[in-house]
Amino acid sequence: MVAVACLCTWYGLADLCADEGLAFVLGHALSRKAIHGGQAKHAKIDAHKMAALLRGGMLPHASVYPAARRATRDLLRRRTPLRRTRAELLAPVQHPNRQYHLPAIGKKIAYKAHRTGVAERFEDAAVPKNIEVDLALLTSDDALLTDRA
Repeated sequence: MVAVACLCTWYGLADLCADEGLAFVLGHALSRKAIHGGQAKHAKIDAHKMAALLRGGMLPHASVYPAARRATRDLLRRRTPLRRTRAELLAPVQHPNRQYHLPAIGKKIAYKAHRTGVAERFEDAAVPKNIEVDLALLTSDDALLTDRA
C-alpha cells in the first residue's frame, strides 16, 4: 500500500501503483493539519505520522480520479475561476446604469447579442469608454469560455 499527501504531483504515482497492482491512498488536504501538527518539519517524521494515521484509520482520504477523467476534471477546475472572473467583468457594466439612475438595460448583457447600445446610454464621455473596455474584456472572455476546440 502506498499513501501520499494530496499534492499536485500524485497522478504519476497513482498510475504507477495501478500498473504494479499496489493499493494507492491519497490523503486529503485535511491530513496535512494532522501531519504538520508538531514542531519538527522533516520528510521522515511526516512519513511516520502519515503511516500512523493510515494504520489507525484516521487518515482522511481524498478521491483518486481515474486517469481517463483527470483532464476533464482539471479543465473544470480551471473553468470555475474563469466563470467567477466573468461575473466580475459583468458587474462594472451594470453598476453605472444604477448609479446614473437609468432604466434597466432589460436584457442579459452576458449574451453578446444584447450588448449593443449599452455604452451609448450615458451622457458623460468617460462612462461609455469604461463600459466599452469592460465589454471588450467580456467579448474576449466569451471566446475563451466557449471555445470547444
